[in-house]
Amino acid sequence: MINKRSPLPIYYQLETYIKNLIESGQLNPGDSLPSEREYAERFEISRMTVRQAINSLVQSGLLYRKKGSGTYVAEKKLEQKLQGLTSFSEDMKNRGMKASSTIIKFEEIEATPLIANELRLKESSKIYEIMRVRHADDEPMAIEINYMLPTIVSGLTEDVLTKSTYAFFEASGLYIEHATQIIETAKATNYQAQLLNINENDSLLLIQRKTYLQDGTPLEFVKSYYRGDRYKFVVTIDRHGKT
Repeated sequence: MINKRSPLPIYYQLETYIKNLIESGQLNPGDSLPSEREYAERFEISRMTVRQAINSLVQSGLLYRKKGSGTYVAEKKLEQKLQGLTSFSEDMKNRGMKASSTIIKFEEIEATPLIANELRLKESSKIYEIMRVRHADDEPMAIEINYMLPTIVSGLTEDVLTKSTYAFFEASGLYIEHATQIIETAKATNYQAQLLNINENDSLLLIQRKTYLQDGTPLEFVKSYYRGDRYKFVVTIDRHGKT
């Protein structure tokens, strides 16, 4: 398990050992790990080396720490493929999970210069600003902030927003042709952390998406903050540029 004659660093060997236990199902989400002292004594290595291995696994999202309690195996991250265009509700349904939403804000406001530019509007045009916490099996997964024109999405209600907006769009004759996305990393603010049941400054994946109708009209601009400990995004890239 730990070969001190190996050219591989000892912390990396311990990291691989723990990772294999998780991947093989010998350690499951929520299981607690032995203490740094126990690992150090078992493998006759320093606690600093153990701490380096544990820190690496925490940073990668496989483990998490509870202050004053110990280190635990994290829930497996949901893998989101970037090919195709699906809504959160459709994605959760495909996984066999129940999607739900908590509406934080649903107001008609004047578009800021940034949002007006994204939706090709005049500044101060009236738009909807919608903020929702998206849940999978009642666990908060993401915060979505949507901007769209009331004149295009007439009939939008809070009841609709607790379900799939994409289903509502299509029922209203609004068919999305394509979308553009920008993915960045972010740190959770105190408010976002409260909504997502995580810690302030925890890692988030920020996706900014613009969707367009078949005639090229921008339909919505969305900023989604996904929990970094529960989500990872995967893209398949063809050698010749196709995705």
